Amino acid sequence: MVTLKAGTRPPWVGLGAAVWVQIASGNAYNFPLYSHSLKSVLGFNQHQLTMLGVANDIGENVGLLPGIACNKLPPWVILLIGAFACFFGYGILWLAVSRTVQSLPYWLLWLALCVATNSCAWLSTAVLVTNMRNFPLSRGTVAGILKGYGGLSAAVFTAFYSILLQSSSSKLVLFLSLSVPILCFFVMYLVRACTPASGEVSLEHGYFLFIQATSVVLGLFLLTTTVLDHVLHFSTPISYTFLVIMVILLMAPLLIPLKMTIFPVRTNKLDTPTQPVESSNNSKLQGEINADKTEPLLKPSSSRTSLGSFREAEDGSEVAMLLAEGEGAVHKKRRPKRGEDFKFSEAAVKADFWLLFLVYFVGVGSGVTVLNNLAQIGIAQGVHNTTVLLSLFSFCNFVGRLGGGTVSEHFVRSKTIPRTIWMTCTQIIMVIAYLLFASAIDGTLFVATALLGICYGVQFSIMIPTVSELFGLKHFGILFNFMSLGNPLGAFLFSGLLAGYIYDREAVKQQRHNLLSSNISCLGPDCFRITFYVLAGLCGLGSVMSIILTRRIWPVYQMLYAGGSFRMPQNSNH
Repeated sequence: MVTLKAGTRPPWVGLGAAVWVQIASGNAYNFPLYSHSLKSVLGFNQHQLTMLGVANDIGENVGLLPGIACNKLPPWVILLIGAFACFFGYGILWLAVSRTVQSLPYWLLWLALCVATNSCAWLSTAVLVTNMRNFPLSRGTVAGILKGYGGLSAAVFTAFYSILLQSSSSKLVLFLSLSVPILCFFVMYLVRACTPASGEVSLEHGYFLFIQATSVVLGLFLLTTTVLDHVLHFSTPISYTFLVIMVILLMAPLLIPLKMTIFPVRTNKLDTPTQPVESSNNSKLQGEINADKTEPLLKPSSSRTSLGSFREAEDGSEVAMLLAEGEGAVHKKRRPKRGEDFKFSEAAVKADFWLLFLVYFVGVGSGVTVLNNLAQIGIAQGVHNTTVLLSLFSFCNFVGRLGGGTVSEHFVRSKTIPRTIWMTCTQIIMVIAYLLFASAIDGTLFVATALLGICYGVQFSIMIPTVSELFGLKHFGILFNFMSLGNPLGAFLFSGLLAGYIYDREAVKQQRHNLLSSNISCLGPDCFRITFYVLAGLCGLGSVMSIILTRRIWPVYQMLYAGGSFRMPQNSNH
């Protein structure tokens, strides 16, 4: 048995390092920056390029293997696997794009891109699972911060691409092949499981607020410089200065452990109790243990009737089971209750699991459809500078990810309101956004894009902590990565089949009437109008399912947050 101090410097070091890894895990967002080179240099047609885009999406989002591995391997091994996948995958692509090796087969490039972008799943799983376990009492805040930085990764890589790499596709692919593995080697010791932060340190709220504020400043800085560069065309020295400022802002979260090292906070033993633990994966919070001894997990309240149905059915059977077990008649084996640790097989038979999956699938699936076609949507509605449109969506996506985690964390602690209520609200707003897209009224395109970006980001930062709260952190990696399959599945169904079919049909109709020249596909609001109506209907259905899910899990959140802070179930061994 070793004695570890709860809530000391290691969790904050890991969180600061995780910010950089989360940025690196967004390498799949760079496909539009080098896809034109794949098409021109290698002579691919549009269909072949589209299939490479499918490989990009599959590799990025299929994380079942890292989800399983994160419970069997330490975080540094997960990061190492992701680093090697990135090195070999992008290395093969670089050999093709730079013409170092001639005539690589198409299937090899497809597989290489899938392996390269699968590094995103390995890197994201390593830092997300580790930090959720290191900060179990601030899950929403941590998820919002990490996914928020993930939303900014495209803008960060674009800055490197345009300034440092002189907009060279071959240099970008080589940069991805080398820089991401090097980063992983540097931080793999820092991203590690440690004694969870206690959540009672008076400065903890300020630390989280500092990281959130610096990330907002970074997002505003990237959006502003991107827009101004298209207008003013900055000189090289100014561009490099902006790049240095961006790197400094990315390093800001590391100031917290630096400050804690140089200026340690002196507290008495009651404020920072030591605790005996058998291992870092089986540690518990001393404050919570003491609380469980002095007060019940569920306090009597006006909701006693609704909570009674949640626990009453189990009380009698558990007493009988304990008596029988004490007599040696049976071996106790009880299924976990919501809020405790579930295996994947146990969670997969729960209605709440599939309701959450469907709600998330509709939200991100419809959102990624617009994201994948945003350039074509802008051109169809007469906006030719689609870079600004993409930058606006990216920034609002970041705001949604960061804000969703922060807002849901506040209300779940103060009002015990389930996080899924915010999925309901945002999907209702998404219905409005899709109807604005379909109307194609002048001036509404940017408003609809901003609204959709925020709501799309909220889906990510709500799903992640909700999974951990309903089904525990022990098998969080596989559960979270299964939920993430909603993104590529939605992209295939809503974007590849629905939007692509309607867009091509309208293009053929316009060309048949000689409304367009042969080199333009489709113009006008009719190119996506039916798609937007279908997506609006889907989000309306998703909001209804979200209401049902919220009503079902409300007693669970009243149990978990009855005292205003998270109460870890007794069988949760993280």
